[in-house]
Amino acid sequence: MTAPPTRAQVVLSGLRSSAVVSLQIVLVVAAFWVLMWVLGKLWVILLPVLFAIIVCTVLWPPARWMRNRGVPAAAASLVMMLLAVGVFAGVISLIVPSIVSQAPELASRATDGVHKLQDWIQGPPLNVKDEQLDNMVGTVTDKLQSSASSIAEGVFSGVGTATSILVTLFTALILVFFFLKDGPKFIPWLDRTAGKPSGTHIGEVLTRMWNSLGGFIRTQAIVSFVDAALIGAGLFILGVPLAGVLVVITFLGGFIPIVGAFVAGALAVLIALVSNGLTTALIVLGIILAVQQLEGNVLQPWLQSKSMDLHAVIVLLAVTLGGTLFGITGAFLAVPAAAALAVILRYLNEQIAERAGETLPPTNTPVSAHAGEVRDDDPPDDAPAQDPGTSTAT
Repeated sequence: MTAPPTRAQVVLSGLRSSAVVSLQIVLVVAAFWVLMWVLGKLWVILLPVLFAIIVCTVLWPPARWMRNRGVPAAAASLVMMLLAVGVFAGVISLIVPSIVSQAPELASRATDGVHKLQDWIQGPPLNVKDEQLDNMVGTVTDKLQSSASSIAEGVFSGVGTATSILVTLFTALILVFFFLKDGPKFIPWLDRTAGKPSGTHIGEVLTRMWNSLGGFIRTQAIVSFVDAALIGAGLFILGVPLAGVLVVITFLGGFIPIVGAFVAGALAVLIALVSNGLTTALIVLGIILAVQQLEGNVLQPWLQSKSMDLHAVIVLLAVTLGGTLFGITGAFLAVPAAAALAVILRYLNEQIAERAGETLPPTNTPVSAHAGEVRDDDPPDDAPAQDPGTSTAT
């Protein structure tokens, strides 16, 4: 009969296992850091690719519909690309003239709002002095300027000049055409190049990521539209001037986390303060805060959790972490990044379960659904309770 191991042998065995696992974790983290470093060096190339992929998520459904009805792939891709450019140019041509024509009035009302707010701050009960107010304005201005520089550097890192930006956008436009035209050939090419089973696994993961990204873009559009509709309805009901322009600014600002909503809301409150008085401005502020709370805590997490199969808590934590670490760019990319990571983890879990001979429960199955299951090794209800101090061994 083999003697049981000593306590020292058990502890040393646990330490060896912990050391091996710790070393593996360190190697994985180092490999991930190297991957991120390489991606950072290739950001100039990755930027137009990411732009093109985002645009393709919007244009692919109608392009696929045309291809399924016999339209050649190149013709369908060209039509959709030209249609997208035409729609964008049409929207700009409709919006810009109205904004330009009302821009002087908008700027004048905003300036009057700032002056009235300044007079109110300097009067009772606050009685803020000119020097203190100048210091506060200077601090806010410096902060906004530094934030703008950080945003520009984070988004267009390595693409600093206007010429490079135009080249990037032109490259993205060309990539959109080829992605729409040859996108369905990518997975078969990947299977032939990487071989099986690697190509099959990578293709499945990329397909799921594509679906998650499409859901994210659609969600952002819906959230921006709801924000603009609710805030715009309040502005029209209250009779705030330039409500149409503010609705457009609110919709466009919805695609720029944090800063977009802040700028659009502040502008609406200032115009309401000048044109309709303090009461209307406070009502507008309340509407904006209520809509932002509805969007940030209910609407956006709920829609994104539905479209990308992520829990609302995960969405909130991802946005908070991304915004804290990488600012506005991180807040915008945090949710699709979390969705992509979740896709990889789910697929790995499926493969592990398949290798282990397990059957995973369907997605979104509540835990209580399995609470009543009786396993083969569970004792029957009428079995006598086993004394924990006794042994079943004979």
